[in-house]
Amino acid sequence: VTLLDKPTGRKADITPDYAGFIVPDAFVVGYGLDFAEKYRNLPYIGILKPEIYSN
Repeated sequence: VTLLDKPTGRKADITPDYAGFIVPDAFVVGYGLDFAEKYRNLPYIGILKPEIYSN
């Protein structure tokens, strides 16, 4: 069981029995997921723009 399933990021050949959402190969934040201790308080899950995390 997983809330977010990112198939392109897997290192092992597994498939969860239940997945809430399939997400693209992108950096997701919000709803407890953070980047540099920011964005975790967002009340939704969103994709972080690459220019924010690729300096």
